[in-house]
Amino acid sequence: MHVLAIMGSPRTGRATEQLLDQALAGVCEAAPQAQVKKIRLGESHIGPCRNCLACRDNLEAVPYAPCVQHDDMTPLLDDLARCDALIFATPVHMGHATSLAMAFLERICWTFAKPTGRVLAVRGCPVPRTAKQRTAAVIVVSGVVPPLLRRFCDEATPLVRRTLKDSLNCRTVGSLYAGAVERRGADMYAAAARRLGKAVVS
Repeated sequence: MHVLAIMGSPRTGRATEQLLDQALAGVCEAAPQAQVKKIRLGESHIGPCRNCLACRDNLEAVPYAPCVQHDDMTPLLDDLARCDALIFATPVHMGHATSLAMAFLERICWTFAKPTGRVLAVRGCPVPRTAKQRTAAVIVVSGVVPPLLRRFCDEATPLVRRTLKDSLNCRTVGSLYAGAVERRGADMYAAAARRLGKAVVS
């Protein structure tokens, strides 16, 4: 089993990465044979989508359509195609995923999906290019807003879930909102992060 961990914070070693590492510890406990790879988006050069639509219009490519940009996203496409499970962690900035995380999500949309889906009367919605099924977990961290007020702060979790489902055929097995970590600390959520890691490989 291949597990890919995406760290969407520009800061290393802080709450988001600490909780992602706890989730990966849960993965290793539940599936010692799993091959794990962690990607720090803050250490990668991944440009924003140029909206050229070359990948979207390539309907035949499997498991993904190549992107015209050649940056650090290029080798990640093979990692994403190979993975069986994915853990995505990001802080919330202004209630949304970080700009690093958003660039990554934009770049996987039409590379791993094609516009052949339909929702009600709307045609051209993304559907995965392959039938490979994956599991996913989402970790979202807020420095100030506590879990009780999550609905006012967390636009990131539903966006990540939808994008991973539409592009990579991921079934999200759970999410963790670690709120008010500046006051509470990340350790308060460590056990929940470990359980999430175990769930993604169960």
